[in-house]
Amino acid sequence: MPVESSSSGVVRQAKQKRKSHSLSIKRTNSTEQDRLGLHRDMLDGQSCDNLECLARIEDSKLPLSLKTNLMDLFSQIEREFESLYIENIELRREIETLNDRLTADGQTLEGADLAKGALKTKTSHSTSQLSQKLKTTYKASTSKIVSSFKATTSRAVCHLLREYVGHRDGIWDLSVTRTQPTVLGTASADHTAMLWSIETGKCLLKYLGHQGSVNSIKFHPTEQMALTASGDQTAHIWRFLVQLPTPQPVADVSQPPGDDDVEVSDKDEADVEADGPTDCPSVRMASVTLRSHQGVVIAADWLVGGKQAVTASWDRAANLYDVETSELVHSLMGHDQELTHCCTHPTQRLVVTSSRDTTFRLWDFRDPSIHSVNVFQGHTDTVTSAVFTVGDNVVSGSDDRTVKVWDLKNMRSPIATIRTDSAVNRISVSVSQKIIALPHDNRQVRLFDMSGVRLARLPRSNRQGHRRMVCCSAWCEDNTSCNLFTCGFDRQAIGWNINIPALLQEK
Repeated sequence: MPVESSSSGVVRQAKQKRKSHSLSIKRTNSTEQDRLGLHRDMLDGQSCDNLECLARIEDSKLPLSLKTNLMDLFSQIEREFESLYIENIELRREIETLNDRLTADGQTLEGADLAKGALKTKTSHSTSQLSQKLKTTYKASTSKIVSSFKATTSRAVCHLLREYVGHRDGIWDLSVTRTQPTVLGTASADHTAMLWSIETGKCLLKYLGHQGSVNSIKFHPTEQMALTASGDQTAHIWRFLVQLPTPQPVADVSQPPGDDDVEVSDKDEADVEADGPTDCPSVRMASVTLRSHQGVVIAADWLVGGKQAVTASWDRAANLYDVETSELVHSLMGHDQELTHCCTHPTQRLVVTSSRDTTFRLWDFRDPSIHSVNVFQGHTDTVTSAVFTVGDNVVSGSDDRTVKVWDLKNMRSPIATIRTDSAVNRISVSVSQKIIALPHDNRQVRLFDMSGVRLARLPRSNRQGHRRMVCCSAWCEDNTSCNLFTCGFDRQAIGWNINIPALLQEK
């Protein structure tokens, strides 16, 4: 009897195993069918949603070209994400298969009385391979999507038109005259400032009055006068009279893409220096010299009307001068570290100063009896520049790799933040197009709109663009071929033509 009961128990266990195995097979098949059904439902739902979106686009009042572009983008997005979803299902199947295989291998290893470390090592190795495969698959798919967006959402057309070569050291700053004739001015570490013909690239005049690096240059709003700041602890005001030469045909300096980020040799820089102007007339004496700083004067600008000028220095102070008498009117104190830049409002008596103490300050001289100041702490590193726009905005750039747009009416927090991959130097904002030009330490120049949307990156290769840090940018609002200028420590200034679509400007 005991033998018969044990045999019947064995038979009963075998039947239960077969039954559970058949149930697991049915459960697996039903799960797979449910998954495929869910996949179909999701794709059908996505198709319905996309059809609704396309119907809305068809009924909208957008231009036909914009409608076509949007429909193409939606189609690309649907195709890319559909392929990603299918790949995800396949990878899930592979994961389940791999888990079953690892479980089987684990039972075999245990039966052979092997060390548990062998199983852990094999499992870890297989898991790492699977993880790497997942990363590679999703990275490739995501790159396709990003590349498609880059190819279809170009917002600006940028062309390099002219190079201005002649300085023997890096160029810190540049500016364009506000009166006729329209010329370009550059300030260099070689102790000189130069005036250039925008159309021909020829040097028209050289200022030799400073005994130190010339750190900034700004032109008077109504007269042919320039204001330069220098490392010799002074700022100079000097008059100029230039005659524009006959324009020459624009040389083709474009280069096919693919040669980005090629380093320039010392020999190439020597060639640039040798091409400098040799017969350029010069001015050696300043009309007015502004003194009183105890350190390097890093920047200077004209107040509205041109009767007063403000300077910023490494002695942590900004000074306001009377231009006619060269007397000090106000000394603006409060920054904890060296100043890096100063800028004046184009239509109001407002001044903004930037500093290495991570702040910028807004000084209000509109009321002669009250000179108010506001301190803004929106950055985490040196504020390299802060500039006004024609409206009620201030744009600040910093070594913390961010640019922030502020509203003068409510400056508690920025209305837009631009995050970049490199420190930002002296920025500029186009009056007519409302575009921010960002010069970077990594030799790039990027364009953004006031809401923080990236518009373009200026082309750069071993044949065109800057080869060293880009120090400053300046817009030209007149109807010239070059409407944006940049300068850098590669001893050259560059004139660009930036074309923004009319639809984007209206936005």
